Amino acid sequence: MNAPLHEDSPHVPAELALMAFDMEKFSQIPEAKMAAARCDVDDIVASSLATCRLPDLRDLPGHYKDSGDGAILVFPPSTLALLVDPLLDLLNAALVRHERRRRKDSPVLRLRASVHVGPLSLPDHRGDAINDVTRLLDCKATREALSAAKDNCGFLAAAISELAYRRTVHAGRTPGLGPHHFLEAVARVSDKPGFEQPCRIHVPGLTGPAVRPYTTDATAPDLASSSTAQPRHGATSPSTGRGGTFNFHSQVSDPTIISEVQNLRIDRRTQ
Repeated sequence: MNAPLHEDSPHVPAELALMAFDMEKFSQIPEAKMAAARCDVDDIVASSLATCRLPDLRDLPGHYKDSGDGAILVFPPSTLALLVDPLLDLLNAALVRHERRRRKDSPVLRLRASVHVGPLSLPDHRGDAINDVTRLLDCKATREALSAAKDNCGFLAAAISELAYRRTVHAGRTPGLGPHHFLEAVARVSDKPGFEQPCRIHVPGLTGPAVRPYTTDATAPDLASSSTAQPRHGATSPSTGRGGTFNFHSQVSDPTIISEVQNLRIDRRTQ
């Protein structure tokens, strides 16, 4: 026998897909040029959405939440994969084209972005998902990844929530992007000490490993199994002086190390 459903029983709202973007250093743009710069970004976002056959949410009340230097966009959940691929790469390509024709006295346009999915109450779209997509946008990992974009002639860095990643990239719904295009990281925000969530960082044009050196909150590779595992049959342990691994992060000039490497090579040839 089913228990009666009380009228005040809480219902989980329907899930919606979210994408947020934010302009880098918007507050440093001279006031007289802020409106034009923001208009350029809005046009870039709108044209990229149109290319993905997604609506311009400025025409849909409640689906476009302006934050001054960016916005939060709310989409039907079925569009989630498109917000990752191809939208992120399209946004970066449009920003590259803008840079090529930018006047010298106009500001450079770079964006941070985030993608998430979660329940939101209607019609006001309130819920934790709004807070989370904003914090993914503001997290240290996304900000640091933008430096990777800068150093490689890019103009966009994005954080994808782990849930959104698993429903899109991991599920094989992003034909243009694979797992190697993403870096596992932990989203942390300096003024939100209670917020810490796994995420995936994407910089268009770069692989995850290429972004790793820029990101202090990247998730370390799981080396526990390799450090505790016993050597396979026929293999030698690094402690024996054979089969060891040398990791150098700068130019090697120490004669002792160089001699050890040469001996290792000679020893391998004689095996």
